[in-house]
Amino acid sequence: MEAQIYKGKISYVNYEKHFATIDYLYNNKHKSVNCKTNAAESSKKPHHYRIGDGVSFQLKLSDRGDKMTAYNVTYLHNEAISLLIQKAEIENRFSGYLKKIDDNYFVKEWDSYILFPLVLSPWEIPPAETAENEPINFSLINLEKPNAIKAALFSHFYIPEYKKAEFYFEKQFDVEAEVAKITPHAVYLNLFGDKIQTKLTVTPEEMESIKEGDIITVLITHLTSSKIVVKKSSV
Repeated sequence: MEAQIYKGKISYVNYEKHFATIDYLYNNKHKSVNCKTNAAESSKKPHHYRIGDGVSFQLKLSDRGDKMTAYNVTYLHNEAISLLIQKAEIENRFSGYLKKIDDNYFVKEWDSYILFPLVLSPWEIPPAETAENEPINFSLINLEKPNAIKAALFSHFYIPEYKKAEFYFEKQFDVEAEVAKITPHAVYLNLFGDKIQTKLTVTPEEMESIKEGDIITVLITHLTSSKIVVKKSSV
């Protein structure tokens, strides 16, 4: 006989210990049960659970056999996140607090207490340890995927090399880049020292004449906070 499916709402998440509490109603009585948030019960990547998440689940005895625990937990919806998405479509600027869990940064939204993973550019200076629990402004990204929304700082502080890359991209100046690594499919270059690495696509014939340590003059053709694209300069 298949276990009964229940529905409830996440009321607490402990990200350090990887468990959450689900509140639900059964026979007109309010009940609570814990679940693992890193359970590998399927081939899918574990969902990043947040307070207010509506979920379905089943119950079984815990491994110790002394209490019930939830399993086969499935995310359904989160009304608070839907409201934040509506707000972001008008003005994508929020206030919250910075949190660090293990080695990862998160932002807790001021009103909803929902925790969003913080996305940092590879060339962005991470927040100082002293900034934890301090008020910050942030925006939401991946709005088209409500169960995968993340946060980005509203104000960014980049390493000097990235600021230099921005200047060279804006002016379309040539850059002398050093060959850092060669693979069968591409050549990897260091720009402005060894802080920024990008890929240069070359022909098989060009590949044969390139070796590590060579200097190649390139032009930055595309630049965002997450990707830099270059091509060989025509000069």
